[in-house]
Amino acid sequence: MTTHARPTIYIASDHAGFEMKQFLVDALSEQCDIHDCGPETFDADDDYPKTIAPMMKKMQHDTDAFGIVIGGSGQGEAMVANRYKGIRAVVYYGEPFDILTLSRQHNDANVLALAARFMEFDEALAAVRLWVSTPFSEDARHVRRIKELDSMHHG
Repeated sequence: MTTHARPTIYIASDHAGFEMKQFLVDALSEQCDIHDCGPETFDADDDYPKTIAPMMKKMQHDTDAFGIVIGGSGQGEAMVANRYKGIRAVVYYGEPFDILTLSRQHNDANVLALAARFMEFDEALAAVRLWVSTPFSEDARHVRRIKELDSMHHG
């Protein structure tokens, strides 16, 4: 991972992503500063907004951090994340890896939503490592578009 000497990663899941979250926390803890935002224990009836929303509030105060949210499809988790200003969440289901690098290079995505029901643990780990190590391009057109995104308000 080259973007930061030791990246900070916030991570949370719902019940469908719980085992993958536990695996990633263990696998990444030597190279990254991991903040496990829950859940702490498996609960088959949990609701993803209750773990994802508090994590997004923390990330809004730690703007250099990355976020990993994990669910069955990752879609609901990304939807919650993208409701927070400054958060740019993308969903990853598996190959190709190009979508990961483009989401960082062009969109400066800071939250990766993983679809636990569509990939193996080792693929998820490789995806996170690649995504975190891919820098934002800083191209003027991408900077401009991100500023446009961050300035949008809906009533």
